Amino acid sequence: MLMPKRVKRRRQFRGRMKGAAHKGNTVAYGEYGLQALECGWITSNQIEAARVAMTRFVKRGGKVWTDIFPHKPVTKKPAETRMGSGKGSPEYWVAVVKPGRVMFEMAGVSEDLAREALRLASHKLPVKCKFVRKADEVNADESN
Repeated sequence: MLMPKRVKRRRQFRGRMKGAAHKGNTVAYGEYGLQALECGWITSNQIEAARVAMTRFVKRGGKVWTDIFPHKPVTKKPAETRMGSGKGSPEYWVAVVKPGRVMFEMAGVSEDLAREALRLASHKLPVKCKFVRKADEVNADESN
């Protein structure tokens, strides 16, 4: 599972997820990408499940990039514990995703294969996603 090697502080506030993604909202490395349409927390387990689904479908052909990383710790108090006595201990790590964020990228495979692989990966994630191409973004920039 993905998690930071070390962090400055063990526990974080929950924070807010308002607005759209300003960074990581274009296909940077590959030809095709999976873009989030809503905000949410994506756990390290979900990132790994999506990555495995993609690589298995393309039979380890092409190249896959994961553009999100779980930096945020999520804490949880033990079951049947009374209120108070501080914040719980970190249980798992999440990546905060906003609308427009490109989470996964692929290259070196046909568009049909990439579309199906990214569709399978999107079923592993808790946010709505859409398939994007690098060519679409270039054309959108030129038209503005």
